Parts: sequence; C-alpha cells; structure tokens
Amino acid sequence: MTKNIAVIRGDGIGPEIVNEAIKVLDAVAKKFGHTFHYTDLLMGGCSIDANGEPLTDETIAACKASDAVLMGSIGGNTTTSPWYKLPAHLRPEAGLLKLRKSLGLFANLRPSVLYPELRGACPLREDISEKGFDMLIMRELTGGLYFGDRKTEPVDGVMTAIDTLKYDENEIRRIAVKAFEVAMKRNKKVTSVDKANVLDTSRLWRKIVTEVAADYPEVTLEHALVDSTAMQLVRNPSQFDVMVTENMFGDILSDEAAMVTGSLGMLPSASLNETKFGLYEPSGGSAPDIAGKNIANPIAAILSGAMMLRYSFDMNEEADAVENAVKKVLAEGFATGDIMRDGCKQVLCDEMGSLIAERV
Repeated sequence: MTKNIAVIRGDGIGPEIVNEAIKVLDAVAKKFGHTFHYTDLLMGGCSIDANGEPLTDETIAACKASDAVLMGSIGGNTTTSPWYKLPAHLRPEAGLLKLRKSLGLFANLRPSVLYPELRGACPLREDISEKGFDMLIMRELTGGLYFGDRKTEPVDGVMTAIDTLKYDENEIRRIAVKAFEVAMKRNKKVTSVDKANVLDTSRLWRKIVTEVAADYPEVTLEHALVDSTAMQLVRNPSQFDVMVTENMFGDILSDEAAMVTGSLGMLPSASLNETKFGLYEPSGGSAPDIAGKNIANPIAAILSGAMMLRYSFDMNEEADAVENAVKKVLAEGFATGDIMRDGCKQVLCDEMGSLIAERV
C-alpha cells in the first residue's frame, strides 16, 4: 500500500523527534511491504522566518493533497523569541489553529497511558500509580471559546474584553459519535465532561451526548463536571476510559492527564476530521532549551505515527507493531533523560528511535 504523508517538522525539538518517527515508519514500510512518500512543509516559527507568516496557503493545499499529516512541535520561548513580539495572528500557534480549521480537524485524541516501567516517574502517590491507567481524552477542536467572536473595547469608560463561547448541536453530535465509536474499540465507557450546572453550552452538550448514547447501548455513559473531573484525574485516573469534552476544558484536562504519566515526551495525539484524514503530533511542546542536543524523547512522535497507521490508514497490525516495540524498549530498560530511572541505560534521541525501529 502506498500513502502520501505531509511532514511538518516544526520548531525546537520538532525536527529531531519527527526524524525518529519517520525512521520507525520506514521500518514498518519495509516489514509490511508498504511505501510511504513524505512531503516536507513549513509551519510555525520556521515558516515565519521563511515566509513571514506561520502558515501559507501552499502548505494548507499540500496537506489537503496528502493522506495524513505528521507534525513535530511548533513555537519557541514566549519570553525571548521574536516570534512572540508579532501580532497574535502571526505567531506560531496561530498557524496551528488555522490548519486545524482549514482541514476540518474537529476531534483531538490524546491517549494518556502509564506504562508499568514508568510508574516511579508518576507524581501521584504510589497506591494510585500502581494501579496504572490507560485513558483517551477526546477534545472538540474547532469550536468554543477559542473560535468564538472576541473583542476588547471600552465599555462605560472601562476597558473590557469579551470572548464568546458557542456550540451548536451538530458540532456536539459529531464529536460525541467519534467518542462512542472509539469507546467501542476500547473498554466501552465514555465520560462526558461539562459545566452543566452553570453554562448553557454545557447543558446543550449534555443533552446531545445523552441522545447519541442511545445508539450505543453497549457503552456506559457518565456525565461529570469539569472541576470534579480535574480532581478525579489526580485522585483515581484508572477509572477513566474515553473522556469527551469541549475545546477549552479538553485543552486543560489533557495536559493534566499528560503530566500524571510522568513525561509529556511519552504522549502522542491525533486530530481527525469527518473522513479518515488526520494530523498526528506529540502532545508536548517544542522545548527550545534542549533543541539540537539530541536528548529529546522521540516516543510521543513515534506513537503519533502509530496512531496515524491505525486511524488514517487502517493498518492496525502495523500500529500494534510500533506500540509493542515501544513497550519492549522500555521493558529492556532503555530510557531518554526525561524518563531515566535507577537501573536503566540512558540513550540519546536518535538511539531511542533506532532501538524502536529495530524491534518493529
């Protein structure tokens, strides 16, 4: 099978970790008889430097012409980088928001898994971490506060900022359907997170999710308030399977869920549209302080490649091979600096990529 993959290496450690993801994908292609064609594109700070804007129309068109997009991290140091002296619409992250909107990527999937070998790195109490957890947070990605109307203006002589939170039933329904479809492939439980005791958008969210649940009688649905969920994520994360929520809540909760695994360097993500097209990227940032040192953890980027194989290409066996290779390397005691523990052998970024590729 032949697939065309748009590659956005990004900024900071992005190029380093994406290189290792491609190394592993090439190992998959060789083992399973596939051909992957890669098209290099710019987005984020590197695009600002080259093109004067974080995302060009040409990059959007090239992404649309591909079967999927594999991306590294974007952005830089928000205090020192000249990129953050630009107007908001010209900063690196504005390119990512525009790309998501342009590609119709409304469903963000972020797995949060605590591997047995990394339980010691989990910041939670041992009696909590020893249970382990394997959850997936599905965040609505193109609506809500981040895309609502906004303005800052004087009101009665006082400077006032207004951000608009808006969802319609169709936006809610399509993300709910995706959540239940994914839950059917996992442990058949969905936790819908909202703030229905306060917000009209959340009350509509809860109503529509409940309606969708009727079409999936095998899946258990529970509703939870966002503040309670934030507490439960550090109190008993093993209770969650698939969590579905709106844009801002998902942004916050997915970072919290990522942190309790011990390292952002372990966590992939996928952003999907209504077809099988998706954008795949690590959950962590561009870490400009360690860029170019070959010490970043590439596992999140590699696992993002595995998600691409599974969700966009329907290559489940190939995705399993990558995920199992990661587990083997961890079980054998290899670790990058961020997940280093007693008794392990510390390896560099490119060494970790090679070890995983060899075990595919």
